[in-house]
Amino acid sequence: MFAIFGKKKIKEDVLANIFVNSVLDTIDQGFPEVVGIINDSPEFITSPNISAENNDGFTFIVIAANMTLVAKHLDHSVSDHMTSILLSKFSEAFDVEEDKFAQAVRKYQDYLCKVNHPSKNTLYAMSKAIFGKYGLNQYQDEYFKNMKSPNPMFLKRMDEAMENFVWNWEAFNQKHQIV
Repeated sequence: MFAIFGKKKIKEDVLANIFVNSVLDTIDQGFPEVVGIINDSPEFITSPNISAENNDGFTFIVIAANMTLVAKHLDHSVSDHMTSILLSKFSEAFDVEEDKFAQAVRKYQDYLCKVNHPSKNTLYAMSKAIFGKYGLNQYQDEYFKNMKSPNPMFLKRMDEAMENFVWNWEAFNQKHQIV
């Protein structure tokens, strides 16, 4: 009951700035590590040789996944407005029209749902989306290549890596109240 009095109040705009900057910074710093995990993966017959500069697909996967989680962790009335603010901030950061950016995010959210069906696990969706967007099936052994399915060991390794790219709403909600 008294937990609400101990929470630090934070304005939506301030939260949006922190969220956008944190997500983008994490992508910039973490993608080279993800590239290393992919390129050095023992599940591939040959290395995919993904470049650390080839981060567009990864960036949209991370943003789309995090935007999906906003609605799951905030009240409906707050999440709709927060999503709108976040789309505005992200589009500003990429110097793209907000409508075009929102459309691209929705496209990636749809893709995450498609590759993840029927699961609702966001980390798994991100891992499978990376597998698909970077065309990694062609580097697998014949068994998994013929199944057109990622090796479960690779997915497990990617799931663990993807944990670092998801905003921790549980911890945020325990410490903060959006005003």
